[in-house]
Amino acid sequence: MHVFRGLPETADVPVALTIGNFDGVHRGHQAMLSRLLEAAEDLALPPAVLTFDPHPREFFARASAPPRLSTLRGKLEAFATHGVERTYIARFNAAMAGLSPATFIEDVLVRRMRAQWVLVGEDFRFGKGRAGDLAALRAEARTFSVEAMRTVAIAGERASSTAVRGALRDGDMARATALLGRPYRISGRVAHGAKLGRSLGFPTANIALRHRPPLTGIFAVRVHGLDAQHLGAASLGIRPTVTEDGPTLLEVFLFDFDDSIYGRRLHVDFMHKLRDEARYPDLEALRRQIGDDVARARAFFANLES
Repeated sequence: MHVFRGLPETADVPVALTIGNFDGVHRGHQAMLSRLLEAAEDLALPPAVLTFDPHPREFFARASAPPRLSTLRGKLEAFATHGVERTYIARFNAAMAGLSPATFIEDVLVRRMRAQWVLVGEDFRFGKGRAGDLAALRAEARTFSVEAMRTVAIAGERASSTAVRGALRDGDMARATALLGRPYRISGRVAHGAKLGRSLGFPTANIALRHRPPLTGIFAVRVHGLDAQHLGAASLGIRPTVTEDGPTLLEVFLFDFDDSIYGRRLHVDFMHKLRDEARYPDLEALRRQIGDDVARARAFFANLES
C-alpha cells in the first residue's frame, strides 16, 4: 500500500475513493472497504482512502475529544490488510477546517484526488461548519459518481466508533469484539519501567501509550508479536496504589514467560475484563490481588478451551 502524507497537487492516477476517519476500523468501516474494492475492480481504478490526522474532533476541542480507538499506524495496517492500494493522510488544520463544501469537492476531490467514484457513509458531513452532506455532495458531483454506504448493524446495534467506545468503557469485551470483528487491540514497544512487577513476583512488559485509551482496568489478554501467541493478564491505567496521578501505562504479565523483550513491538488483544483499577493499602495487598487476577485470567482461558 502506498501512503501519502498530505494531499498531492494532482494525483498521478484517478482513483476510487472512500473518505472518513475510520477510527477503530470496525465492521461498518470494513464493509465500506469491501465495497470500495469491489467498485475499484469494476472500474479498473486503484482503491484509495482519504483519512485525516488529527481527528477533527481533536482539532476543534482536544480536551473533550473522545479517546482514539486506533493509532494512525494501526489504521494504516488495517487498510493494507483489507486490500487498499493508496491511503492519503490529510492534515486536519485550520485551512482544511475552513474549506467550504464546494471548495472541498472541487479542490480536494476533483483536482487533487482525481476521484472518479466516491463512497461515503449516509451521515457523512464535510466542509466548514459541517455544512456539506450527502445531498450536497451528489448535487456537486459532476465528474464523479457518489455512493452511500448503509448502516451496518451488529445484534441490532449500529456499528460505529461511538458504540465501540461505549462497549469498552463498560468493560463489555464480547460486545466490543462483535462490533470490531476482532478483539480490541493496543500495540506498542516494550520499554523499561520501574521493575515493580518483578519485585512483586510478576514481571511485566511495559508499553507506554501516546494517547488516552478508551478503557481501563485489569484484563485477560492474548499477546502477539513474539515467536508465538502468548496468554497473560494486563493492567491498563495509572496504577493508583503506586502513584496519585501518573501517566496511563499498559503492563502485561505473560504466563510462563521470562525472556527479555525490551524494544519488541507487541500486539495486545483484550479478551475479558477482570475488574476495575483499585487502590490497595500496601504493596503486599497489591501482590495478593495480582496473584488472584492472574489465577482468574488463567481460568478464563482454560474455560475457553474446554
